[in-house]
Amino acid sequence: MSLLTRYQRLIMADDEVATKAPQSDSHESVQADDTPAQKGPSMGEHCVTDRPSPAGGTPSGVYITKPSDYPHLPSKLLLFLSNGTGIHSKNNQLQADKYASEGFVVVMPDQFAGDSLQNNVTDPTAAPDANPSVIEKIKMGFADTAKSFMIDMWLARQTPEKVLPLLHKVIEGAKDEFADAVANGDGIYAVGYCFGGKYVLLLGSELPDTVAKGQATKDEEQGVVKGGPQIKAGAIAHGTMITKEDIEGLKVPVTMACTENDQLFPNDVRAEGQKYLVDNNRPHEIQVFPGVPHGFAVVGEYEDVKIRDAQKAAFEQMLSWLKSH
Repeated sequence: MSLLTRYQRLIMADDEVATKAPQSDSHESVQADDTPAQKGPSMGEHCVTDRPSPAGGTPSGVYITKPSDYPHLPSKLLLFLSNGTGIHSKNNQLQADKYASEGFVVVMPDQFAGDSLQNNVTDPTAAPDANPSVIEKIKMGFADTAKSFMIDMWLARQTPEKVLPLLHKVIEGAKDEFADAVANGDGIYAVGYCFGGKYVLLLGSELPDTVAKGQATKDEEQGVVKGGPQIKAGAIAHGTMITKEDIEGLKVPVTMACTENDQLFPNDVRAEGQKYLVDNNRPHEIQVFPGVPHGFAVVGEYEDVKIRDAQKAAFEQMLSWLKSH
């Protein structure tokens, strides 16, 4: 059985975790017990569409990508948690390949179980009309509203109770499949971009066993068994839907590459989280990049030199942190 088939089965094995085909999901209503979509800004344009890929860039893998000299030379295991475009995004694959070229065996799971945001939500290559008519402006307004609604509906389905059990299945499989890489790194490392950033923080925390298994949290009087953390160290870029509590729960070293004035990771949440990390002597590093868009750190072509430089700096920041921990 190929590694690709193995991970497809790991992801889709549990009927309670797996979702319907995307075509069915598009007509699925949000149930009463679903987590409501985040109020205000939810997902940025760079979280739901790819930037044009660098010329000549061809991904070498989909789910798993490894150093060219593995297993002849020792490597470390890296869990790569993507933005909303998921594992079929060429840019996400190329980003994973960059870590593989630096000596990591990279596993990028389908954390959405086939329900990722499709790149055709918007067309990143379409040039906007410089002088749209009133009718065109109205059409664009309706399109933006519809897209926002679709994203909010999608976010309502992507809950920790759904995503975490799937990630734990993949982690357990990776520990077996790449035991040498786990042993060489004395644990599992993780990187997360946009949506994936929150889950790096959660995997680096001690969580109630019920949440990890996709169940409702028990009453405190009944006792809650906590497990974790599942990773040794983490690195995130422009996280989405991160709360102060997510940061306060951290038990492992983490670095964050953030965007200044990011509505998807507000300054006050970041500042309160950083204060907690400092006050409690938790190993961390936070770098704020001004003048760049949310999503800047994922591989993609930008005309603005400032964004390209920030993209490179963010990767070097995250890579350096992983290698030093």
